[in-house]
Amino acid sequence: MSTILSDTDLGILFRDARTHSAWLDQEVSPILLEAVYDLAKMGPTSFNCSPMRVVYLTTPEAKERLKPMLSAGNAEKTMKAPVTAIIGQDTQFYELLPKLFPHGDARSKFEGKPEHCEATAFRNSSLQGAYFIVAARAVGLDCGPMSGFDNAKVDEEFFPDGRIKSNFLCSLGYGDASGLRPRSPRLGFEEACQVL
Repeated sequence: MSTILSDTDLGILFRDARTHSAWLDQEVSPILLEAVYDLAKMGPTSFNCSPMRVVYLTTPEAKERLKPMLSAGNAEKTMKAPVTAIIGQDTQFYELLPKLFPHGDARSKFEGKPEHCEATAFRNSSLQGAYFIVAARAVGLDCGPMSGFDNAKVDEEFFPDGRIKSNFLCSLGYGDASGLRPRSPRLGFEEACQVL
């Protein structure tokens, strides 16, 4: 792959994209929600373990189930978002490794090793969550990723079997730019990077 994206494309994905807290009253098509996952799933994970699991909350009733678990600063904006995705991680992802990594026995590297599984699931679902945000932007959606919720209560409500644990939330829709603050600064290359 040697193609460089256009400045317009890079703006959509990174430079001009913002974290939204205010939303236009415009529905998100279920087809777009499927498209976001279909793009995000293609990002690399260790042993192709793909532990991310997503619950899309698309109705007022579904979001009301989430509301008591949100911090005060996140409740209103989450209720107004057309969709809020719970990005979770399958703690028993290794059970699917024979399908996802057919090249060798990767399952035995994780089975019976809960701490290793937890670290791997968290790291790789976080990676997939980042791909999810870029994928959403690529199909024309704005994002409002957030922490600021009670993970244990979300897990109890939405993942009662205990296998999946919540990582973070990401509201999706069409952002209302009038609700944006000025962009916060970022660290420069010299501040954050070394070339050895």
